Amino acid sequence: MKERWKMVTTKNYVPVIQMKGIYKYFGGVHAIEDVNLSLYEGEVLAIVGDNGAGKSTLIKILSGVYIADKGEIFHKGKKVKINSTIDSRDLGIETMYQNLALADNMNLFNNIFLGREIRKKGFLGKLGVINSLLMVRKGLDLIDRFNIKIPDPDKKVRFLSGGQRQIVATCRAIYFKAKIIIMDEPTASLGVAETKRVYEFIRNLKKQNISIILISHNINEVYDISDRIMVLKTGRQVGVREREKTTIDEIIHMIISGKDK
Repeated sequence: MKERWKMVTTKNYVPVIQMKGIYKYFGGVHAIEDVNLSLYEGEVLAIVGDNGAGKSTLIKILSGVYIADKGEIFHKGKKVKINSTIDSRDLGIETMYQNLALADNMNLFNNIFLGREIRKKGFLGKLGVINSLLMVRKGLDLIDRFNIKIPDPDKKVRFLSGGQRQIVATCRAIYFKAKIIIMDEPTASLGVAETKRVYEFIRNLKKQNISIILISHNINEVYDISDRIMVLKTGRQVGVREREKTTIDEIIHMIISGKDK
C-alpha cells in the first residue's frame, strides 16, 4: 500500500507565500489571468496543467524572472515586491529549473558552494584562499542531515545520476537557507528508480519544514507526494484540491475540461 501523507493543517496558519489576483501579459497574450496561490510551511503544493497552462510563467513571477502586471504578493502576511531574482532569494525562495545550473567539472561540495565559497580566515581569506576542508565538512553534514546516499561525494557532478544531480542542486538551495523551493519538472528525464529517490528526498525536506512548489504536467507522478494540487489551464486557475479529498481522475478531468466540477 502506498504511504499516505497527513495533510498540512492550514486553518490557523498564515501562508509563507501568497499570491493574489496575479496577471501577466506578453503583448496581446494573456499568459496569466487572476491566479491566486497560497503555500504553507512544510507543505508540498503541486501545480499541474498541460503545456501552455501558465505554470512556468507563474513560478517565474515568484522567482523574480518576470514582474506581474497586476496583483499582490505576501510573505508571511506582509506585502512584498518581487522585482528581481535577488528579491526572491532574499525571501528564502530558490527556484530549480530542469537544467539545474550545475558545474559538471566540479564535485558535489564545490557545486553546493558555487559562487559563495567559504574562505579561510585572516590574511589568507583576504587573498581569496578557499577553505576546502570546511566546505567538505559542511557538505557532508548536509548530506547526513537529509539521509542522502551518494557513494562518492568527491566524484565530478557530470558522472552522477540524474536523481543525484537533482539532490545536489537542492542541497545548494538548502544550505543557503532556502525555506521555499520551487522545482520545475524535477523528474522529467529520470527513470522510475531515480524518480522515487527524488521524491523520498522531498519527503525529507517536508520534515525540515521546507515548503515545496512542484511543477509538473504529470499528475500521476506528483499525486502521492502532494498535500494540495492546483490546476491551471490556458493561464487561468481552474481550482485547488486537497490531495486527501480528491482523486487522480478528478484532477485529470479538471485539466482537460478546465472546470472545477
